[in-house]
Amino acid sequence: MPADASMVELFRRELELCRVTPEETVAVLSDGEARLDFAQAFLLAAQQLGATAFQVTVPRPPQHGGFAGNFGQTPIAGNRSVIEALKSADLVIDLMLLLFSQEQNEITATGTRMLLVVEPIEVLTRLFPNEDLRRRVEVGEQLLGNAQEMHITSPAGTDVTYRLGAFPVMTEYGYTDTPGRWDHWPSGFMFTGGHPDGVDGKVVLAPGDIVCAFRRYIQNPVELTIEKGFVTDIQGDGLDAALIRNYMAKFDEKAYAISHIGWGLNELADWHHMAVANPHQELGMDALSYYGNVLFSTGPNTELGGDNDTPCHLDMPLRGCTLTLDGEVIIKDGDVVPPEMKATA
Repeated sequence: MPADASMVELFRRELELCRVTPEETVAVLSDGEARLDFAQAFLLAAQQLGATAFQVTVPRPPQHGGFAGNFGQTPIAGNRSVIEALKSADLVIDLMLLLFSQEQNEITATGTRMLLVVEPIEVLTRLFPNEDLRRRVEVGEQLLGNAQEMHITSPAGTDVTYRLGAFPVMTEYGYTDTPGRWDHWPSGFMFTGGHPDGVDGKVVLAPGDIVCAFRRYIQNPVELTIEKGFVTDIQGDGLDAALIRNYMAKFDEKAYAISHIGWGLNELADWHHMAVANPHQELGMDALSYYGNVLFSTGPNTELGGDNDTPCHLDMPLRGCTLTLDGEVIIKDGDVVPPEMKATA
């Protein structure tokens, strides 16, 4: 389906936030027949801004049909011609999903900035980013970057401690305008990782929490025991615990490592959205970004500079938690506490 004028206009506004100039080159990366309307719209939008624009499309392998279980495994692995072409651009629009891949890290290391865009147009429009969201996310970035310890509790029984400082803080607010920076449109959160052996306690997934890879809201409590940065036990009588146990067991031991931790700040994101979304088209950025969630995850940490490259990544946004940094309350029962980080509406 060709891009219409409203899509081109929306994408032009996004490229303006990314500070695309006539002196720059924009590359659009796509695979197979997926999101060709997005590719066309980004090319036209870049041309409207006077930038040079080109598209790279590669075949999509049959086994690369979805998101879950494929993180870090990309159709451009080993394709030096494609990788070098993307490194020559100032901005890469990633319609393929290079997340957690060596290829993404290599491209951005050259100073090329990158924007991941894989959500449907409705989500991109409703969660269109703005500078106030960026400001509030960067407040969180500073708080998180200065902390040595994070403690998370919940009425369901979560009680887990992260020893911080081993990894940088990454921000996602939906656009990128600085060299080498990656972002995801739409989004609205920040995250870091604990020391590889510095996460201990338990996380209890309560009804209403989300397992994004499964596109599923938790129905029955699941208790994850965490020792020295790894999930060592998964308890629960319902289907949810069985699904998590069975899925993670398909991978090696690196799947059980604790990955990133952070919290959501996007007041436009809807907690309920995954319940009504098309599960085959969305990565679930409403779930990851909604205001006051604590974003707990397991699996890879290559985005933060770590060496865990497992393709098994479980993002699990938690509701109603209390999160402290060095004893200072940041999230209280699912609400954002610092005034400078609160949403204005």
